[in-house]
Amino acid sequence: MATDIVVPALGESVSEATVAQWLKQPGDAVAVDEPVVELETDKVTLEVNASAAGVLSEVIAAAGDNVEVGALLGRIGEGDGAAAKASAKAAQPKEAAPKQEAAPAAKPEPKPAAASGSNGEAMDITVPVLGESVTEATVAKWLKQPGEAAAADEPLVELETDKVTLEVNAPAAGALKSIAAEEGATVEVGALLGVFAAGAGASGGPAKPVKAEPAPVSAGPEPVAPKPAGAPATDGAKKLDPAAAPRTGGKITKADLMAFLESAAVGDLGPAVRKLVEENDLDPAVIPASGKDGRLTKEDVLNFLEGKSKPLAAPAAAPAAAKAPAAAKAPAAPAAGSGAREERVRMTKLRQTIARRLKEAQNTAAMLTTFNECDMGAVMALRSQYKDAFEKKHGVKLGFSSFFTKAVVGALQELPAVNARIDGEEIVYHRFYNIGMAVSTPNGLMVPVMRDCDKKSFAEIEKSLGELAAKGRDGKLSMDEMTGGTFTITNGGVFGSMMSTPILNMPQSAILGLHKIQERPMAVNGKVEIRPMMYLALSYDHRIIDGREAVTFLVRVKEAIEDPQRLLIGM
Repeated sequence: MATDIVVPALGESVSEATVAQWLKQPGDAVAVDEPVVELETDKVTLEVNASAAGVLSEVIAAAGDNVEVGALLGRIGEGDGAAAKASAKAAQPKEAAPKQEAAPAAKPEPKPAAASGSNGEAMDITVPVLGESVTEATVAKWLKQPGEAAAADEPLVELETDKVTLEVNAPAAGALKSIAAEEGATVEVGALLGVFAAGAGASGGPAKPVKAEPAPVSAGPEPVAPKPAGAPATDGAKKLDPAAAPRTGGKITKADLMAFLESAAVGDLGPAVRKLVEENDLDPAVIPASGKDGRLTKEDVLNFLEGKSKPLAAPAAAPAAAKAPAAAKAPAAPAAGSGAREERVRMTKLRQTIARRLKEAQNTAAMLTTFNECDMGAVMALRSQYKDAFEKKHGVKLGFSSFFTKAVVGALQELPAVNARIDGEEIVYHRFYNIGMAVSTPNGLMVPVMRDCDKKSFAEIEKSLGELAAKGRDGKLSMDEMTGGTFTITNGGVFGSMMSTPILNMPQSAILGLHKIQERPMAVNGKVEIRPMMYLALSYDHRIIDGREAVTFLVRVKEAIEDPQRLLIGM
């Protein structure tokens, strides 16, 4: 009996997501609650877990597809793929020892390796379902060549569509027998890509040594590929060799990385790993790899980002860097004259969704911004007086965010329209105060939500904000932590902004923008004094909030910040 995998509830006002990547492929065994597919929304990345144990039998929505809540993603069928997988893995180490001993005898017969593969069960490799409205793809690159052994689920060929790049994996342990669709060919769903000989991996074990040996021995196109720095680049080698990548100034630049990723040298870098490397502008040469044949895995990159693995010294990078200047000296002048003054980088799905939602906010709401300014002197003095004792007692630093959060909650309680939203022809007034704090992360702007701030103390607000900001930077925010906000605060002042007009975080009706604290001459009691001033900006939806309410809201925030004792007595 098949179990459907469907898109779960994505949170308030979020009705669709994008399939980022499948963590399992058809034929893979899955355990209960094991992640099967990764989805992306404009707010968060989340994993959909298996609700039953079995084998992934079908993928309905391909990577890159947009899917709505409740849509069918795939199916889990009955079966025990784990046992087959375990036996295949168990067989490989046992064959590893004979492989080395048998290598001398197998050297003169590289083709029999493929022939031995033909002794296995022949299985067609076809173009999988590519997603809704996608009927064809282009063969981007073959990661294996005829005669080469492959483990179960190891990528064989890479396909490209207008939406996504995906890999077609080996259906079982064995060897690639033949190729039917060459690189660059356009193929339709279900078309034959090649033939795979299942069970040939064991008897065809010498295939890998054979592949490495003929490189210097065999004539023709084979020896051309294995140049000193390019050997792994042109013959479809499995090992990631970042040393072969060009480098600018001793470090891989974005342009270098893009060219490197598109070259054959990293043909085995999976789409998910490639995406992480590109988005975080990482140097693959310094990331410890734990995958088969030295390949980087998604876990390797995540561990590196989280500081769980230390960067490698990349000894091979030195020779490559030494060769690069020599090779670069000649084309330096032509490169400058060639006018390579632009770089095109595809927007991530998250960035595309952020752009769409921000434009949607502008097109939907009657958005208006009103300004005021406040003297930060009193809050700065209070913070300076108690910050050490506060941190010692609560284990967290006292920042300005807790003061503004408390000031905002007081103003929202007085002016409920600012804490409301429009739902069709109705106004929904919230009787709770969930404040979103905009946080800049490597993946884009995130707005985690601090819940029930009217019930939180200053220390609880600071702790909550610190935890959410850390999760945002590490990409670990959950859907619950990103939804349910009633009002948002964004602080452009941390980047030096003096003035801005923030865009609404729909479906909320208002957002408060904080800015840089700047000393300015101000008239105080008939005298000119230098005071630390901050501009405040409130963008609001004029359909629900009138000008009087917006201005009064800012005045209440200003009064609370300039006289913070008011926050203690609820004034």
